[in-house]
Amino acid sequence: MKFPQAHTLQQIATIISSEYVGDSNFPILGMNEIHVVSPGDIVFVDHPKYYDKALQSAATVILINKEVECPEGKALLISDDPFRDFNILTTYFKPFKKADSLISETAKIGENTIIQPGSFVGNNVKIGDNCLIHANVSIYDNTIIGNNVTIHAGTVLGTDAFYYQKRPHGFDKLISGGRVIIEDNVDLGSSCTIDKGVTGDTIIKEGTKIDNQVHVGHDTVIGKKCLIASQVGISGCVVIEDEVTIWGQVGITSAITIGSKAIISAQSGVSKSLEANKSYFGTPADDFRKKYKEIAAIRQIPDLIDKLKKNE
Repeated sequence: MKFPQAHTLQQIATIISSEYVGDSNFPILGMNEIHVVSPGDIVFVDHPKYYDKALQSAATVILINKEVECPEGKALLISDDPFRDFNILTTYFKPFKKADSLISETAKIGENTIIQPGSFVGNNVKIGDNCLIHANVSIYDNTIIGNNVTIHAGTVLGTDAFYYQKRPHGFDKLISGGRVIIEDNVDLGSSCTIDKGVTGDTIIKEGTKIDNQVHVGHDTVIGKKCLIASQVGISGCVVIEDEVTIWGQVGITSAITIGSKAIISAQSGVSKSLEANKSYFGTPADDFRKKYKEIAAIRQIPDLIDKLKKNE
């Protein structure tokens, strides 16, 4: 998430009431999670296990809960609770805005686009030409939709990330300030949920077709011309490359990559990155032929046990 204009280190420290290490005029351009940071961004870290990763990332400002040696060319914001202060910054730069109508006055809707009764279009939404938005679709603030997109009834674009930190009193939510971007010629079935990015974008690229009741987690990027069948669950920060086919009820863990033209059979559980141009099956998902050989071998176990008993 980029700020509307550059802020100084001192200005950001004032917003969150923190100490800082570095030039008070050090420029800050935005804030992001570690997997999408770029120079000028703030990244937060609150566990020693990840200090080095954050300090050596592309981020040039590290919001951290301990004063450590600051890498050259970077700055530190010292906080007793970086998670809380990251939320404060998200709320400051992307505050929630109440809706006053079903279709916001700030929404931009293209030519020949049809929005059926009961649909909600939030603040600063952009919808392209020749789209069909069926009844009771909810399109949250700042979503961007391309041309020739069809979205079926009950689908929600822009829900918050499922991202929490455990506290003594329960769970605190990391506030989502990102967006959903749907490119041209995408079809979304009914009752899908597409989470917005925490600070970046959840993206569904051109020509992808998604069936009913599919969930796409925060900051996930789905490539061009993918096919995703009903009841698939995709976690956050997943990269699905072009022309991937995912059949029904597949579950995909977070922060992995699925290579282009991979095919994942129904009810598979994907727990690691998968190579391109291969077919996969099972839980954990693995090469299709290898997995069926394993199943065939397992089926032989009762016969082997019987033979051993007879030989005793």
